[in-house]
Amino acid sequence: MRLTVLGSSGTFAGPDDACSGYLVEHDGFRLLMDAGPGTLSNLQQHVPLDRLDAVLLSHAHPDHWTELPTLCNAFRFVLGRDDLPVIGPQEVLTCLEEAFGAPVSPTFALEEAADGDEFDLGPIELRCSATDHPGNTLAFHMSAGEAAIAYSADTGPGWSFKEFNAPITLGVCEASYLDDADTGGLHLSAAQAGNMARDADVPFLSVTHIVPGQDRTAIEAAAADAFGSEVHMATPHLRFEL
Repeated sequence: MRLTVLGSSGTFAGPDDACSGYLVEHDGFRLLMDAGPGTLSNLQQHVPLDRLDAVLLSHAHPDHWTELPTLCNAFRFVLGRDDLPVIGPQEVLTCLEEAFGAPVSPTFALEEAADGDEFDLGPIELRCSATDHPGNTLAFHMSAGEAAIAYSADTGPGWSFKEFNAPITLGVCEASYLDDADTGGLHLSAAQAGNMARDADVPFLSVTHIVPGQDRTAIEAAAADAFGSEVHMATPHLRFEL
């Protein structure tokens, strides 16, 4: 299984980084996980748009999905493709149709996901877990054989990778701020992300969803100190091979 970072900025895109987005690939299956502003451009450096097999959205906050109306434009009016599965909480699916201004079917095939749901996405087994974040926000556990990726999406400290009750090879965890006091209980600090992943026995950790203006070097160091091992800062086009 392979994960490629398309964007790792939280709340809004930074000057050299798109918002949240990741390409997950396994056995020829290509999954776009979250699609924040700027991610479609970066995605096309790795795969043509019409080679996508599914889209997975974590929640309705705009830094995680607002490239989808543009993707619908591309599929409907240029690429001539229908029936792309788009999976996520009902709130984000509703926002998508409202933003597009017309029904997205048959271009997109929308499917609601909720806490505890499981899906087979080609060769990838998906589990969903509701996080500690306003609105209906889902974290995802994706596994294929012995490899497994866990993505925290957005969360406060009341949720953990432990909720999946399953092995994790790579944890991709938000660490929006350096200091606990700045999170407002809605996100994780660097130390909170590192501690949570360590307590969940995650062997490899990448931190993401960094708010522009935060000190990324300090966040990476603080997360590594709490995690007790090396931590990788998510940056556009960084690739993990599992």
